[in-house]
Amino acid sequence: MVAALLALAVLAGGPAPASPVDGTWHNPKNSVAVKTGVCPDRTAGDTLCGWVVRADDEAQADARDGGTPKLIGAALLRDYRPSGHNKWSGEIFVPDMGRTFGSTLTLVDANTIAVKGCLVGGFFCKTQTWHRG
Repeated sequence: MVAALLALAVLAGGPAPASPVDGTWHNPKNSVAVKTGVCPDRTAGDTLCGWVVRADDEAQADARDGGTPKLIGAALLRDYRPSGHNKWSGEIFVPDMGRTFGSTLTLVDANTIAVKGCLVGGFFCKTQTWHRG
């Protein structure tokens, strides 16, 4: 009995399970790949961020034209927190516009997320479907 309680205590104090949206995701045109995971500047581990790990030449040129000189390594997904079942809310940086917008991520299935970005107040939204790679 004591051993079982100790095992439960160890499990309860262990690291939090990985988010179901941790991984590498590709945009619809497969021109950019984003690696998601816990935001490095957060100690609680409940925030999700995403960084560009691959971008084709056109995406990199568009980012430079928008004021982002180095697309690879740029944080696109910023400070997402759980906001419902299989849903996270945060901010998305759009490099070719040089702007950040309110955003949600919704896990559609194990290999698909819907990434939605909106202007102030949730108006004028755009959604993209990203696939795990």
